[in-house]
Amino acid sequence: MLAEVEHVRLDDLCRRARAYLEPAQIADIRRAYEFGAAAHEGQTRKSGEPYIQHPLEVTCILADMHMDHETLIAALLHDVIEDTHIGKETITREFGPEVATIVDGLSKLTRLEFESHAEAQARNFQRMLMAMAADIRVILVKLADRLHNMRTLGALAPEKRRRIARETLEIYAPIAQRLGLNIIRLELEELGFAALYPLRQRVIRQEILRIRGNRKEIVDKIKERIRRHLRQERLSAQVAGREKHLYSIYNKMKEKHLGFTDVHDVYAFRVVVDTVDNCYRALGVMHSLYKPVPGRFKDYIAIPKANGYQSLHTVLFGPYGVPLEVQIRTHEMDQVAEAGIAAHWLYKTGDSAARSAQKRAREWLRNILEMQQQAGNSEEFLENVKIDLFPDEVYVFTPKGKILTLPRGSTAVDFAYAIHSDLGNACVACRINRRLSPLRTPLETGQTVEVVTAPGARPNPAWLTFVVTGKARATIRHYLKNLQLDEARALGKRMLERELSMLETSSDRLDPARLEAVLASFKLESLDGLYAEIGLGQRLAPLVARNLAQEKVEPESGSKRRKLQARADESASPLVIRGTEGMVVSFPKCCYPIPGDAIIGYLTAGRGIVVHQPTCPNITDYRSAPDKWIDVEWARDIDREFSVELALDVINRRGTLATIAAAVADANANIEEVEISERNARHSSIRLVIGLRDRKHLADVIRATRRVQTVVRIQRKKT
Repeated sequence: MLAEVEHVRLDDLCRRARAYLEPAQIADIRRAYEFGAAAHEGQTRKSGEPYIQHPLEVTCILADMHMDHETLIAALLHDVIEDTHIGKETITREFGPEVATIVDGLSKLTRLEFESHAEAQARNFQRMLMAMAADIRVILVKLADRLHNMRTLGALAPEKRRRIARETLEIYAPIAQRLGLNIIRLELEELGFAALYPLRQRVIRQEILRIRGNRKEIVDKIKERIRRHLRQERLSAQVAGREKHLYSIYNKMKEKHLGFTDVHDVYAFRVVVDTVDNCYRALGVMHSLYKPVPGRFKDYIAIPKANGYQSLHTVLFGPYGVPLEVQIRTHEMDQVAEAGIAAHWLYKTGDSAARSAQKRAREWLRNILEMQQQAGNSEEFLENVKIDLFPDEVYVFTPKGKILTLPRGSTAVDFAYAIHSDLGNACVACRINRRLSPLRTPLETGQTVEVVTAPGARPNPAWLTFVVTGKARATIRHYLKNLQLDEARALGKRMLERELSMLETSSDRLDPARLEAVLASFKLESLDGLYAEIGLGQRLAPLVARNLAQEKVEPESGSKRRKLQARADESASPLVIRGTEGMVVSFPKCCYPIPGDAIIGYLTAGRGIVVHQPTCPNITDYRSAPDKWIDVEWARDIDREFSVELALDVINRRGTLATIAAAVADANANIEEVEISERNARHSSIRLVIGLRDRKHLADVIRATRRVQTVVRIQRKKT
């Protein structure tokens, strides 16, 4: 009986495919079905049906999209490599390299072990997107596969249903939207919503059914009135009214904290005409029929969305006191709005709208590839892609007038990285509408943005707190990781050479065999790797130096090692701190050390050297690990500023803070942070963090600030 059902479904598939494929291609599809059925022989799904039924249903979904015969064959075989003994070579031999590439791109990394499900999900998703970049049909098969899985979720355990539904709503539905596959996206969202939040979905559906009768009558009346006015203007148009989807209603209620009636009173209509000119004529008719809501008009024809979507959107004050959402577009735009990148196969129109959707999808994939190359691991890559999948967009201009689409909340740094990674890495400032603005300023639609660069500039770690796009985040992280590694190598080399010199040798004079043996024992491939581990505080330079010099070393802490350390420290010259070591030498906020202060260094794994003042209370925690202390001193000429915290008691008087700021500026210093707290009606306390060069500069600032009449007391933060 089941076999009979399968063959009925196979005949149905061939009937759909026959509408647009050649007889020889239909024969190949039948052959692929027989091959897949034999490979999956004896395998069943959780529902009990033969496994081949799933690939068959997936292929029917793709046949409705008029996908080419290679895609349909790949869909029939998409689980063969993963779930059977058949390999890619066999599929290549039987059905060609294109089919094999698509099938291989859809196969999960089932033979590897992962520490968590999240890591496995991220790695498999990363692999799929890389295959998608090589052949975009991979994602179309995957989305059809996910759609059929969502239609048959009922056979799974509740916990697994929720996990798959969440993954669908967070990843696959947004990908479908990003590629313009509106029909698939809507069904994925509705099925995912029902599986993840069944009670919420049921309540909203019941409310819609309760008010549907009255609402349908209103929609029909408005629709007829729109048609009549368009005919009067001799505009041939299709007019359709539609209900909001449950998941869309739920999202709007959640995001805007609205009640059900506040969301559902929005009536949506679509007007489809034959030309772009008639789109704008139809817009004029709508605005003469009902008054437009100010600020709610969007022209996605002149400036298409990132997925190639084009339409005019307007919101009108309709009858019965309810707003009307109206979308106006051409037939070609309507096809792309529903089918996205699949419009190329579905309609074979060759029109510019379908080509635009394909082009934008490939641009997005290029950005994905760049993110993948710079991501530290699969989970970071997945996080960055998720950020890119939810673009409530803004449209900004380059100085030459090119339009750039960015997610809402993007800054000039996101803009710079969207143009080119090198531009983002070198940016130091920006002009928004020809006015200098902070890099963290959120961009708004219509602004012209110009990026100011400087030779030798590099990304600032603080940018990660405000950038929005996945590409910017991935590129900044990648650069900073490499930068920290370079800085760690340089510092580690200085530290090791210092220790080796006390043993009357150097890295150039080490026995190569001994060096190889030490690197092998540390599981390192090169001396650079050893330098990096020393610079990052993961290995102690004195112990490594003695090991390399073939002195006897006790790896565990003990009295002998402390004696060796003490003896070495007596003859050691301090490590010079220049202030240019970057992220591997840090100056903590607990004591704010500056040049001229006595200092001590402490090696912290992953951070390198943390420099404290000897009187800092925090270093008492390090007493138990004296082997991690390092003798440091300031270099003679340091050309950079360091932060210092000052505490001021002042009389409450208008303009006091401005006067203090002016005094600090007169002393050539910069205020980085300000915090004011009122002690009583007469006095306030002010906390200032100021950028200074050294102790002499600090004395100049304190003298200048003491001259302000309202300052009762000023002192550096006690350590």
